[in-house]
Amino acid sequence: MKLLSLIMVSLLASSLFLHAENNVTKQKKAPAKASVKAKDTNISKKKIIEEKIKEQMEREKKYAKEQRFYQGSDYDLKAHEVDPNTLPDVPVIEPDYDFDITDVYRDDL
Repeated sequence: MKLLSLIMVSLLASSLFLHAENNVTKQKKAPAKASVKAKDTNISKKKIIEEKIKEQMEREKKYAKEQRFYQGSDYDLKAHEVDPNTLPDVPVIEPDYDFDITDVYRDDL
């Protein structure tokens, strides 16, 4: 009885696996879209080209704006410059070299 239930479960699992691997969807509306596009191609070819040109112009505007930002010519950063004469006044922070990492790897703690 256990063997029969095990076989049934394995058959069910394999059939689900095979169905998932072989899941092919059919496109029912693809021919309808193609026929509608075929009618509109003569009329809207010019519109499509104009839309593509507008999209490209928008991309160019965005690129020009980004380049202006990256060039930095519009920004005055003189107020944030560091005076080299004040650098010796900054205290030096020495690292803590006496850190012992062996306690991290101990199991008896």
